[in-house]
Amino acid sequence: MDEQRSTVTIPVGDAQLPADLMLPAQPVGVVLFAHGSGSSRHSPRNVAVAQTLNDRGLGTVLVDLLTQAEDEVDARTAELRFDIGLLASRLAGIVDWLAAERPAGDVPIGLFGASTGAAAALVAAASRADRVAAVVSRGGRPDLAGGALAQVRTPTLLLVGGLDEEVIALNEQALAELGDVGELRVVPGATHLFGEPGTLEQVADQAGTWFTTHLSRTTAPSRRS
Repeated sequence: MDEQRSTVTIPVGDAQLPADLMLPAQPVGVVLFAHGSGSSRHSPRNVAVAQTLNDRGLGTVLVDLLTQAEDEVDARTAELRFDIGLLASRLAGIVDWLAAERPAGDVPIGLFGASTGAAAALVAAASRADRVAAVVSRGGRPDLAGGALAQVRTPTLLLVGGLDEEVIALNEQALAELGDVGELRVVPGATHLFGEPGTLEQVADQAGTWFTTHLSRTTAPSRRS
């Protein structure tokens, strides 16, 4: 499969955000990743999941949601990684950029969020219901999305490790808010970071099926005027 890899800078408000794009030939959709607390676009777990999605014909966008200056502040204070409003607005801005610039072509958009990034992905999905066609959360904190959960109309898969009991409970509560659009699946024997042999591969496989199923069912995102 021919693949196009590139690093771009995406303008969102006053921020310039570096992103790694991987686009298979004729992608069926494109998935934007939202990394978790204190991580970056180089997260080895997200990179591994992205490769599986690429193998399934999906484009991927791995992006740093904080600028370098913000990241330096966050490294000292750990405050921005929990600023769900900021992270969600950055994601929504990138969704708008994908829909306007169309680096992957005229294809549907999905969001993959890990840890706190899952909350940001859900808030962004609620605000861009016309553009985001599917969401997957890995070991996520969807509870941090607050009131936006009840506004999500996008098919959402919540993946949680079977040994991550506290996060399972938080995801069960979030599932009740999501209603019919949500589905919770537990990966047996996995802890929060899915470091156990074979568990991250299960996440990638289930995410790939979720995205290819739901992105292929939908029309391409509409342009905003």
